[in-house]
Amino acid sequence: MNPLPVSLPFTDRSEAGRRLAERVRTLDLRNEPIVLALPRGGVPVAAELARRLRIPLDVLMVRKIGLPGHAELGVGAIAEDGQVAFDDVALARLHVSRDALMATVDQERAELDRRLRAYRGSRGAPRLADRDVIVVDDGVATGGTARSALRMVRRAHPARLVLAVPVGSQSAMEALRPEVDDLVVLTAPENFHAVGEWYRDFAQLTDADVTALLTELREAETGGEAERAVRIRAGDVYLDGDLATPANVRGAVVVALGHGRHDPRHRSVAARTRRSGLATLLIDLFTAEEWNRVNGGGEEVTAMTLGERLEEVVGWLRRATELGDARVGLFGSGAGAPAALVAAAGRPDDVAAVAAHGGRIDLAEERLPGVRAPTLVLVQGDDSFLRELAEWAMSRMGAPHELCVVPGAEQLLGEPGGWQEVRDAVAEWFDRHL
Repeated sequence: MNPLPVSLPFTDRSEAGRRLAERVRTLDLRNEPIVLALPRGGVPVAAELARRLRIPLDVLMVRKIGLPGHAELGVGAIAEDGQVAFDDVALARLHVSRDALMATVDQERAELDRRLRAYRGSRGAPRLADRDVIVVDDGVATGGTARSALRMVRRAHPARLVLAVPVGSQSAMEALRPEVDDLVVLTAPENFHAVGEWYRDFAQLTDADVTALLTELREAETGGEAERAVRIRAGDVYLDGDLATPANVRGAVVVALGHGRHDPRHRSVAARTRRSGLATLLIDLFTAEEWNRVNGGGEEVTAMTLGERLEEVVGWLRRATELGDARVGLFGSGAGAPAALVAAAGRPDDVAAVAAHGGRIDLAEERLPGVRAPTLVLVQGDDSFLRELAEWAMSRMGAPHELCVVPGAEQLLGEPGGWQEVRDAVAEWFDRHL
């Protein structure tokens, strides 16, 4: 096991996954390796492994069986192959029989089946026999669910079984070590109490989050796409991004964000856009240090500054990639929304279309008359204040523009239906104008 010292807490699950990928990369995986994520929290971690190691990703469904009336207290687990494992030691200590848990088992089996349909659709389970299988979660506290998952995989006779997690309790890691051929854990703190304590952002995920990530990676796997991490100098800072290029490119879209290029919703917009033959560059306009400072109540970075950085990003895309002659669109979300308009005004010969949502585009006020590219603005249906600001800002533009009202456009962590509408509207806009 031998976990190495790491900087804690992790920023979020995606950062943990990137760091975990570097450790897993050192393993000699030769037999059709596949990553299996334990939903929901394990999926963003596993997605980073799959993306960086360029191996397939699927889910491994296991449901915890909780004590009736105390669901958080796990006394067993059920795996997607139907096998139920009980913690008989815990049951004896609690004076609870297996028969008393049958109703709970039935409920968890129904939920497991529902999630399988949501995550896999009509696809069957992946073949695991004679393959190197990497099981991934965002952390392990007691190890009960992970043990059931590992034993299910072992029953399928893999060539090699690996458990990879960013963080876990020392007792759970030692208990799980005999279950696997290799155990990769970044840290097993002595003062471990709960997985969420070791992440700054440990937001709960929805089924929509999981399916968006899985869909993105499957489309990349089957569509001949090439993706690489990039670092772009913009003034006196360096910005991190991910550039993905489909096999047949007819244009490019820069997805400009304050922070959050690994968010499943932003990546789903990019994946949907690439289906139209458009390369995508997801870029965080804040540095990690600036983002932490702003979240802590520190000094804001202005929309003008972010927009000027985005101008540098567009210049880099033209100068340093194979997309130099491609028509470029800008999709700005959140703090990236006004920045996209600032950049469009600053590079009118390079930017052919703009879409903005979830931010205050009026903050680009002084640059709005210089916008020449057709612009789509998406606003939340029940926020009249933002709509009025958007309408005022659009009246200042020197470009054709459209306003699209969608449900929940501001609420990126909820309203999956509204988010899907945003994604489709943005993709259609760039398909039309690029």
